[in-house]
Amino acid sequence: MKRRSLDPETPDESAKASLCRALLSLKSEEEMDAFLNDLCTPAELEVLVDRWRVVPYLLDGVSYREIHERTAVSITTIGRVARYLNQGSGGYLAAAARAARSRAAAKRARA
Repeated sequence: MKRRSLDPETPDESAKASLCRALLSLKSEEEMDAFLNDLCTPAELEVLVDRWRVVPYLLDGVSYREIHERTAVSITTIGRVARYLNQGSGGYLAAAARAARSRAAAKRARA
């Protein structure tokens, strides 16, 4: 991973905070989709999607092999996501919980 900033006067942490604020400022799925498509290469976006795709399976206790068979995501990637689910900063868990609440609310609204 690149550890230097192109502008030495802008610390990496400041640039990361700026990116976090930009992501938080987006108001819809369409805005987020457009931003991600502009920010990431197709390969980078595929990696992000693959990692996120396996989170629900891991939270449900599905085996790595079964997740691989269902998603075609590599066992290595599945293991990496599992490690961060268990030992990371809590981001996956927070996003998964929020997504589950959002799906439940949408389901109730349709009923």
